[in-house]
Amino acid sequence: MDKNTLWSLRLGYSAKQAKAIEKTGLKKFLEQSFATKIDSKIPDFLEYSPKSFDEYKEIRKKLKAASPEEAKEMLKKEVQTSAAMKVWWIDKMMVDEFPLREKMTCFWHNHYVSTFQKVKVNYWVFQHNQILRENAFGNFKTLTKKIIQSNAMVRYLDNTDNRKDKLNENLSRELLELFTLGIGNYTEQDIKNGAKGLAGLGLGEENAVYRKIFEDNEPFTYLGKKGTFKVDEMVDIIFEQPNIPYLITRKILKWFIYDNPKEELVRYYGDYFKKMDFEIKPLLTKIFTEEFDKNNAGSKIKNPLEYSLQLMNELNVANPNTKLIAFFIKEQGMDLFNQPNVKGWDGGNSWLTSQIFLQRNNAADLLCNGKNLSRGNAANENMMMKQNPNRILSVKLDWDKEGNNKEIIAQLSDRLLFQTDKDNQQDFEQILKYDFDSKTEGSENAVMRLFNFMVKTPEFQLI
Repeated sequence: MDKNTLWSLRLGYSAKQAKAIEKTGLKKFLEQSFATKIDSKIPDFLEYSPKSFDEYKEIRKKLKAASPEEAKEMLKKEVQTSAAMKVWWIDKMMVDEFPLREKMTCFWHNHYVSTFQKVKVNYWVFQHNQILRENAFGNFKTLTKKIIQSNAMVRYLDNTDNRKDKLNENLSRELLELFTLGIGNYTEQDIKNGAKGLAGLGLGEENAVYRKIFEDNEPFTYLGKKGTFKVDEMVDIIFEQPNIPYLITRKILKWFIYDNPKEELVRYYGDYFKKMDFEIKPLLTKIFTEEFDKNNAGSKIKNPLEYSLQLMNELNVANPNTKLIAFFIKEQGMDLFNQPNVKGWDGGNSWLTSQIFLQRNNAADLLCNGKNLSRGNAANENMMMKQNPNRILSVKLDWDKEGNNKEIIAQLSDRLLFQTDKDNQQDFEQILKYDFDSKTEGSENAVMRLFNFMVKTPEFQLI
């Protein structure tokens, strides 16, 4: 695979940025990605969702007073809003000139998990997502402080139930186990004591706030330090621990480049991260520029977003049905805003089970034949047809009309496959034969058949 294409896929969701990387160089491309502006406007689909704690309490009152039918309709509207938020986010991923911010936002989204199913207030989930976006390239410690004090997080990890004399340890545990240090770098007593420091941190207007009546202000020992600590001080203490940088550098390497990063790489980049005082931008620059020079293609299985958005881009699908993309990636195990648990999506081999591989091949068949992604059964198919009467897609591959069969095969291989061998080449030449002539009728169809075959190979599933 062409190296610029490979890194366009790794730093985004398609080959769309390959030419920009080739033209400006990777470092300049990263600088431009880091400089992208953030739209802070609240999307229209959140217009009628509760945005303040008072509005939330008012909605709860209405729900309690409502008939079963009315309550069902109110909850249905919030579910529809959640679906609209998925579409909004996927659209951002597809249209951004420099999609690295959205890819990094998605990384943090799977690190600091907070799902709609548990939070149930779309505006809080949106706020959570915006904090991740705004701080995507910022400081890890600062981001941790902000996200732990978001309404979505205290609701998701039950800290609204954490109060003096009735402690809930969920947020305290995940702060250490999943968000910062990782198992083996703290004690169970640290978790119990951390819950004391977090007691009373509950829902507020714009972010979580402490309520004095529920606080526990007795001194405790936390990671070797004694005092009466609250959330910011607790995070400061966590970031003084020797193993703080390695959990996150391992996860960043796994998200972007290696399903199984070597431990020496994790340590090497982790030590640099600590030296940079946990600033994310210099860490990403170092990782990407140094790994760019290595021969490491094929080291990571594409996640469902990378797979589906690359296909859409390669086929030049105009105005793709983003609702169907959201449903497809959910079926592939990557439901945005609704990870299966607090650990998030596993990634790696879980992205390519036999069932997922079959779903991907079916999706390739549909798209290559100008059909939209389907919802899988006749009832849903009919529903989607009503929603989308212009279901036939206009698809068009880019390929060299002057090339012979081997040149066209090489061109597509460079864009799509991390490697090819003699057997692959023979298979490709069986589809696009030696006497291929681009000027004859049906030549476009022949190249599309080749493309369809290539994207069904194991080599296409990897970057």
